[in-house]
Amino acid sequence: MLSRQFVRENPEQVREGLRLRGQDETQLEEILEIDEQWRELKSRGDDLRHERNQVSNKIGELKQAGNDEEAEEAIERSQELKEQLAEIEDEAAELETELEQRLLELPNVPQEDIPEGEDESDNEEVRRHGFEELRELPDEIRPHYDLGEDLNILDFERGAKVTGGGFYFLKGDAARLEHALIQFMRDIHREQGYTEVFPPIPVSSESMTGTSQLPKFSEDAYRIGGRNEEAYDDDDLWLCPTAEVPVTNMYRDEIMLADDLPIKHQAYTPNFRREAGEHGTETRGLARVHQFNKVELVNFVEPEDSDDRLEELVTEAEEVLKRLGLPYRVVLLCGGDLTFASARTYDIEVWAPADDMEHGPDRGGRWLEVSSASNFEEFQARRIGLRYRPERHESAEYLHTLNASGLALPRVMVALLEYYQNDDGTVTVPEALRPYMGGQAVIEGHEPVGESAVGAGEKE
Repeated sequence: MLSRQFVRENPEQVREGLRLRGQDETQLEEILEIDEQWRELKSRGDDLRHERNQVSNKIGELKQAGNDEEAEEAIERSQELKEQLAEIEDEAAELETELEQRLLELPNVPQEDIPEGEDESDNEEVRRHGFEELRELPDEIRPHYDLGEDLNILDFERGAKVTGGGFYFLKGDAARLEHALIQFMRDIHREQGYTEVFPPIPVSSESMTGTSQLPKFSEDAYRIGGRNEEAYDDDDLWLCPTAEVPVTNMYRDEIMLADDLPIKHQAYTPNFRREAGEHGTETRGLARVHQFNKVELVNFVEPEDSDDRLEELVTEAEEVLKRLGLPYRVVLLCGGDLTFASARTYDIEVWAPADDMEHGPDRGGRWLEVSSASNFEEFQARRIGLRYRPERHESAEYLHTLNASGLALPRVMVALLEYYQNDDGTVTVPEALRPYMGGQAVIEGHEPVGESAVGAGEKE
């Protein structure tokens, strides 16, 4: 979150950040007004406290001098001041609570060179990789959901039956491929110096607030115990929307030493999101689902190192796609597409070549985001009370947090099934994954089960 002092002293910078994000500055004006009222009350309270101290001292002097009548008047005045002070302190406390809540709803300030723009169509492409030597593709590339169902490795109908829309089964070689990808990514990031953690999957509201999922995005998350407040259970827990939440919060309210930094953690978790805020997006297949696996990269660094670390973080996530041989691009997010807590974000978008979307490289296909790499600066650290000492004898300061997906699995699966499919309907397993698949080089599919395996004329 932004500190009240920063907002108070830099209103134009905050206002410009809101403009760049395409947001109304009304929330800023309300915060400044509340802060002004709070400071006025604090000033009045200080004056009353000072006067009460003077009156209290005078009472003793008057009693000692035998002026009982004046002492009694002073006692009455002291009581009046006490009541006035209590009233002002209660009012100030209410305003402070409201101010802190409003600050939690104020987004981070984008860095100065973030491009103008309203949405993802205005993001700036930084680079592409893998388009120089594309593999020979079939004349007609089938979308992953049709191919996966024909191979009997993806089952969306039974997933919806068991849980609901947005859930699915991976079967046979697809389930095997998913596990292979997870282990493949973990090994790459271990090579890059990441310490692996396996965090709790349920996370508290305090943790969700610390990384900015709350209060802004509560509708996108799955709360354990129900969606309505009266149905929430006493545990106050949410299903993990991203490993960013538990891994960032594992150091909440702690003070690091500069010698501890940088800290680089990777964490595999299943993730759960309603994505209620998404409209007009692809809903068929794996591109937008409510449960998915992901390997998350979380970094804790000194402030002066965070911009360079972000660039390195992007290349660390890119390495997965390079080894898989999947074409992709990196884009810098514009102000209108920037996430709530981020000061700067790069998206890595893999190319899925099936022609069921209008945008993509010249030959068709579409871009699928598989990682967002963000520098939150001190925004999250301030919310969770995470600081460090540059030197052991120096005052503690807020450090900077960053994260990236390394990578999100479903869309990588989409790209693999579409980019590596063959004319005969099989899918080639990328060479880098074959050791994780027991040497398997081709996914040929499986026989269906149940009545779906019986021809229409053979049904009883």
